[in-house]
Amino acid sequence: MAGTIEAGASALVMDARDHVATAIKDLKAGDTISYRKQDQVFELTLLDPIPFGHKVAIEDIPAGTDIRKYGEVIGRTTAAVQAGQHVHVHNVEGIRGRGDQAKA
Repeated sequence: MAGTIEAGASALVMDARDHVATAIKDLKAGDTISYRKQDQVFELTLLDPIPFGHKVAIEDIPAGTDIRKYGEVIGRTTAAVQAGQHVHVHNVEGIRGRGDQAKA
């Protein structure tokens, strides 16, 4: 494992390049969460409810941006996403295995 889970953490960031954190419990809109990114602890107020296991944006992400989780691209935003918003199928599309998204 890359690191330890700190007591009181609300979400996990797996890699310093990630745009998202993963909720480790159900979270409500308006909650202030804490997460660790490398050696720093950050706080963020949620704009949306985030179910356990789902992703929350930890930075503003423009539309059309490749989203990283685990340091790997997991999809592309279909709309701009603000820090604190739920990141899921309503604002991200999968691009793996899509011939129409393959680079020429």
